[in-house]
Amino acid sequence: MSASKATAANRFGLGARPGEIDRGSDGREVLLAQLRQPASLSEFEGLPGSAATMRSEFEQQRLNRENRSRDAAPATPPQAAAADMAAGDMAAPNLSAAPQRRGRANAAAMPGDTKPNAAASDADNPGQAMLRDLRRQQLNEFAARYRHAARTQAPFVERLTQFWSNHFAVSIDKSNARLYAASMEREAIRPHVTGRFEDMLFAVETHPAMLRYLDNAVSIGNDSRVAMNAERANKPKRGLNENLAREILELHTLGVNGGYKQADVTELARAITGWSTPAPRDADIDNPFVFRANAHEPGARRVLGRDYAEGGLDQGRAVLADLARHPATAKHLSFKLARHFVADEPPPALVDAMAKAYLRSGGDLRALYTTLVESPLAWAPDARKFKTPNDFVISALRAGELPVDEDARALIALLASLGQPVFTPRSPAGFPDTAADWSSPDGLFKRIQAAQLFAARVDATNGITPYQRAVSVLGSDVVSGDFAIGLRRAGSASDGYSLLFASPAFQWRA
Repeated sequence: MSASKATAANRFGLGARPGEIDRGSDGREVLLAQLRQPASLSEFEGLPGSAATMRSEFEQQRLNRENRSRDAAPATPPQAAAADMAAGDMAAPNLSAAPQRRGRANAAAMPGDTKPNAAASDADNPGQAMLRDLRRQQLNEFAARYRHAARTQAPFVERLTQFWSNHFAVSIDKSNARLYAASMEREAIRPHVTGRFEDMLFAVETHPAMLRYLDNAVSIGNDSRVAMNAERANKPKRGLNENLAREILELHTLGVNGGYKQADVTELARAITGWSTPAPRDADIDNPFVFRANAHEPGARRVLGRDYAEGGLDQGRAVLADLARHPATAKHLSFKLARHFVADEPPPALVDAMAKAYLRSGGDLRALYTTLVESPLAWAPDARKFKTPNDFVISALRAGELPVDEDARALIALLASLGQPVFTPRSPAGFPDTAADWSSPDGLFKRIQAAQLFAARVDATNGITPYQRAVSVLGSDVVSGDFAIGLRRAGSASDGYSLLFASPAFQWRA
């Protein structure tokens, strides 16, 4: 039985662009073709890697320290504020809150400005100038992410990329991880999104964003050489930190009911001691991941009943490889994917089929996705999902053919106002993924306001009516009855597009 191309674009993709659902012969084949054909990532060309960012971060901190030493006089209130912004932790702007706190009257103080007063301040304080550059770099990374989502010809793969980014959630609320959250998606997730889960898992857990966010960068084995040296010198010593190990088991692989115990958390934490990031004292920072043998807990480890011989970095990697192939991981990942694409309560038979395909293939993600796409259960007429704010915004950009500016602050502020600030989930569990989490009265009211903003930006001079655009992105089966009449009789093009973007047909992925 053929599958609807409109369903392929809206349930599995990012929402259709005009003309998208006219291409291809069958919805399933459209999706499978995207898995076979790597998407162009031209929007990300020129963005620096995490190693380069880390070198800039350390240099900015050095300049900051020099500036503070040079200027030891009591600071006036504005100087104190600038020092607080730059102090130590590479305090990139809180992009989720800044637009709400600052308003247009304070726009001159926003980072990235090139006004004369900012230039004069930069000359006096090169650390501040570098901080501005790092903030601008972060905005460029965000802009590239949404520009790619708005334009890509492989929206199914991009949905998958953003799914995994949320699965391995990192929040820019953690100041020392802030500059690396977006680059983790680019460097650790995109290269493996259609490959093996095991490879993606290792890439994520060794990325500076994750190592810093969940504190593994400072985890020290209690019997490591670093700990023993500190004890002999009668110095305070850092100990074992279990944060990353716990989330690997609970969130990234097995799931909360995956059968692990506290002893497994502790043993995994010991196995990955020494997985860290370079320090400013390290001579060459060409790799943002470093294995510190002196901080690694020596000895064999036992995780989930299996023994792992001492092997330095490879010991932890071996544990991750086994976790990636564990049946509980297969079920956990399959359930989350089916819930993301099909229904808040996905059919158990679909989840089981996906888990079996994953295990048969040795953790091949393309096999997992293929089983999802080929299952009739995933195409059931009553299967539908309420869009998250992020999905809603991206689908509106695509449907309205709206550009994403080089400076994405307006878009970032909009997502924050809708309750899903970019890379700022409330916990390592990521943003929630059910209708109940996103359909509050206040949330719906803000979506209507956002729909009006988007409608005002749609080009109404190209002869395409709101009704025609609605049919081209949602399909004629959906645009019917009173909805179609309302679109045809709208008082203006802007009114028509507001109706389209705010309509239940657009807010739900069906």
